[in-house]
Amino acid sequence: MGRKVPMWQCILAIVAMVVFLFWNVMGDKGGEAHIGLILAACVAGIIGLANGWKWSYMEQGILAAINRSMQAMLILAVVGAMIASWMAGGVIPSMMYFGIKVIAPSVFLFTACLLCSIVSLATGSSWSTAGSMGVAIIGIGTALGFSSAMTAGAVVSGAYFGDKMSPLSDTTNLAPAVAGAALFDHIKHMIWTVGPSWIIAEVAYLIMGFTHKGGNADQSTVTAILDTIQANYNIGILYLIPPVFVIVAVIVKMPALPALIAGVLLGVPFAAAQGVRLVPGGGELSNIGYLLNYGVEELPKMDPLDVDPNMDPRIAEELTSLLTGGGLQSMMWTISLIMLAMCFGGIVDVTGVMGNLAAALLKLARGTRGGLVIITELSCVFVNAICCDQYLSIILPGRMYKEAFEDRRLAPKNLSRALEDSGTITSNFFPWNTCGATMRSFLGVNSAYIPFAILNWLNPLVSMFYGITGITMDEMTEEEYQKVLAEREAEKKAAAEAAEA
Repeated sequence: MGRKVPMWQCILAIVAMVVFLFWNVMGDKGGEAHIGLILAACVAGIIGLANGWKWSYMEQGILAAINRSMQAMLILAVVGAMIASWMAGGVIPSMMYFGIKVIAPSVFLFTACLLCSIVSLATGSSWSTAGSMGVAIIGIGTALGFSSAMTAGAVVSGAYFGDKMSPLSDTTNLAPAVAGAALFDHIKHMIWTVGPSWIIAEVAYLIMGFTHKGGNADQSTVTAILDTIQANYNIGILYLIPPVFVIVAVIVKMPALPALIAGVLLGVPFAAAQGVRLVPGGGELSNIGYLLNYGVEELPKMDPLDVDPNMDPRIAEELTSLLTGGGLQSMMWTISLIMLAMCFGGIVDVTGVMGNLAAALLKLARGTRGGLVIITELSCVFVNAICCDQYLSIILPGRMYKEAFEDRRLAPKNLSRALEDSGTITSNFFPWNTCGATMRSFLGVNSAYIPFAILNWLNPLVSMFYGITGITMDEMTEEEYQKVLAEREAEKKAAAEAAEA
């Protein structure tokens, strides 16, 4: 529909995006990439028009890109409601409570990582895990004589384990949506890379813990957190039924949306048992419809949160934040970011900008499977460093290399795994990245923790090893490959027809 965009203009589009995102993220009230993405999309659109690409064609590309991410956005909305349901029902607090019980001074680093893995798997949030449990664990580690960097490394490893593996995590939903893979196929495929990395990290933490000589742990902080949870929620094994159901749903390959909606509904009777009204009227607590939409704004038993007066105020604040929130509306920030990123991505996709850049980078891969995986993962790290945003590190490389993976007949779950094995997990390495700034702020450490965040730097290496050797790199069947080719042709035809109209 238009001319091939010159390489210098392709680079200009990327530079414009980087500049606008840097301007937004690093501003006085930074952290919001939305407007930067709109401006970057405008620049990409102007470049496309200057090279003869019709707006109707580029608009069709935008809509096609958004449509590819629609399943992820629907799942994110349902996940928001699920978090609210499980939080109000005491499901997540019960998982936290039983998880905290595993802390033992003799294996502190091991249990610190394990605890954060459990909490992040339950919440799908590395930020909430590090901001609540992480702060408490830093205090306990100091009492034991561990350096804050060493303790923070174990916390971050555990926190990002759940951020990668939990179906409640936004990045876990985003990566397969970009790559065209199924959510639960993506999660099961990541076990091959995350599993060994996590086991090696835990073994290393055991060795580090046993060789470390320190004093006895001060358990007062842990006791205060447990007492606070018990003061506000009914805690019990029965409250673990909803997450057990979701795990079983993964095993039996139940479709993601129905499984997650069922998880939301399973949390409702538990929320009622905690004191949440199912219908409007009477009492002081929100009815279930309001709660699922807006999240937990007040605790089932008391408001404000009854916190042990001896607890560190910083821990109390983050614990209060962790035990509230959720709701469908809480996901709208992420959903809108995805939509705007797809506006930019859709334009640079259909005008060939990303294709030109990808072709240049793919020459470095020399046409090999291992080279493709390595280039993809290094690109994710590059976007994390340049664009300061974890989501873009998944979206942009995912769009750039999707067709290259398909041309090699590699199943979409291979691409989605590579995106998370590097995009999600290395986002905290850069202090100017939103994730990096958050981790350092929550845990009160500098970049010295990175060598101790074993899972985070080992996981990409394991993934690259699999790419080179071909281990677990599943290929598409002939039927699946022909379906991909047919979908490509249909997209091109639809875009051409729209442009002619």
